[in-house]
Amino acid sequence: MKTLFISDLDGTLLNRDSTLSAYTCRTLERLTDQGMLFTYATARSIDSASIVAQGFTPKLPAVYHNGVILAEPSTRKTIFSAAFSEGQQRELAELLEGYPPPPLVFSFINGEERVSWDTSKENEGIQYYLQHRKGDKRLRPLNGKQGLFDGEVFTVTYIESRENLEGLHQEFLKRGYTSVVFQQELYREEYWLEIMPNGASKAKGIQHLKDLLQCDRIISFGDALNDIPMFQASDQCYAVENAVQPLKEIASGIIGSNQQDGVARWLESHWQNV
Repeated sequence: MKTLFISDLDGTLLNRDSTLSAYTCRTLERLTDQGMLFTYATARSIDSASIVAQGFTPKLPAVYHNGVILAEPSTRKTIFSAAFSEGQQRELAELLEGYPPPPLVFSFINGEERVSWDTSKENEGIQYYLQHRKGDKRLRPLNGKQGLFDGEVFTVTYIESRENLEGLHQEFLKRGYTSVVFQQELYREEYWLEIMPNGASKAKGIQHLKDLLQCDRIISFGDALNDIPMFQASDQCYAVENAVQPLKEIASGIIGSNQQDGVARWLESHWQNV
């Protein structure tokens, strides 16, 4: 039976300082050399994921932006991507005019992934995001709203308090063309509201990869609410000890925390016997 193993990054495969431990890197490299089919599914972009996952590059395609993009980590070649239609982008821009929190808008402009934002309305959440992405080639600062929705938009992200985002969250739950992830930032107080094209999710991404590789089943690992669709699409799913309770409640089992190399240690002991 051909099994695809797939893990979330932040809070799951990565430790608390958002890096891979030397043990995890060595273990994943050795096991994939032995034939284990392993990759990751993350909310991060290709560039951001490659930085934090330094030390191990999957041989298989990986799922990025919560399932919006499926691409090869080593070559950056995009296998699949989703985007809003022009009409949906116009509606998004008009709807978001009435909401004060400033968004980050992720899009493809002339074939390049870009992140656009209005520099005159940076809040603490966006400033924190930018501080950790200095030198990122995707960054596209704008002086005002003009051009914010240029290109093929695939994600609109808000980083704010739960109270300031709850109304917008409820509004987009009503929209038939959007997929929404609303959860607290790892290790911080802010919440992230991510608005994506309908059907975009880690579940869709890993199912596409499963079909591409002609695998028989999926075993996944995660820690957060955006991993719930991935768990629901998996044959077995394991939550790390530091995972949120709703994810633990639907998991096949609980493994060691991200600080304990939980995923790598589980794979080392079980991957050939499941």
